Amino acid sequence: MSLQTAFDAAQAASKNLPERPDNLTLLELYALFKQATAGDVSGERPGFTDMVGRAKFDAWNGVKGLSKEAAMQQYIDLIAGLQE
Repeated sequence: MSLQTAFDAAQAASKNLPERPDNLTLLELYALFKQATAGDVSGERPGFTDMVGRAKFDAWNGVKGLSKEAAMQQYIDLIAGLQE
């Protein structure tokens, strides 16, 4: 199975997890997904009033420089751990 196929399968599996992950895990999933699909974060950090946007930006910025393949693999591994 190719990495892209495994990533797509993990993405589909993320919608059917046994229970909703905590917010920190959701931010980690978001950051890894965005890094794998869009690359490094760009644009301005959202303002103080957009707390959700800031949290997402900061999480994505935390994986800046991670390769697409490494982000995909970490996303796959995280989803696999959440399915157990």
